[in-house]
Amino acid sequence: MNRKNKIIRTWKGWTSLENAPLYESMLINEVFPEVKRKGVEGLEKVSISTMEKNDEMEFFLILQFDSLDSVKMFAGEKYEMAYIPDNAKRVLARYDKTAKHFTLKEELILK
Repeated sequence: MNRKNKIIRTWKGWTSLENAPLYESMLINEVFPEVKRKGVEGLEKVSISTMEKNDEMEFFLILQFDSLDSVKMFAGEKYEMAYIPDNAKRVLARYDKTAKHFTLKEELILK
């Protein structure tokens, strides 16, 4: 693995079961393509996971960046704050106000 300090950013948001397909589509077709169009470099990978629970859908996002500087390019100097476009806020019932950041130490690919 590249020894450069890659950063893993995690965040959770919740929406109704009815709005879940809309939000997922929004992430895939609008939010992250727009991030790339804005010239954010260093966002290497986005993983979108869901879990249905108590009549709502929990979204767990994992973003992999090549550096903390790239995270700041994405989210600003107050990079701990969640990045949620206004159209996404209208679909979400609730969401974490902050994101968590981890340094990726190792990545094992087991076949």
